[in-house]
Amino acid sequence: MGQRRHTPEQIINQLREAEVELGRGMKVPEVCKKLGIAEYTYYRWRKEYGGLRLTQARRLKELERENVRLKKLVADLSLDNAILREAAQGNSSAR
Repeated sequence: MGQRRHTPEQIINQLREAEVELGRGMKVPEVCKKLGIAEYTYYRWRKEYGGLRLTQARRLKELERENVRLKKLVADLSLDNAILREAAQGNSSAR
């Protein structure tokens, strides 16, 4: 079974549907089967998106992408800094 990517909007809508079904007395495994997701996925989504509105979920994903971009930038700058530091040490010991 291949992995599918769900948008935050789809996830929140499915969580809402799951809550309705759970309120009607269905059990979590039955709800997950109806939604076509694994129980693990349901609990992971509920932990990450539970209680969020659509705009908040969009903002969360946007911030996560920005965080990844900034981490890569810091890693690149740290590497450049380390290379320059090594080069500077090599120049001072050659004197």
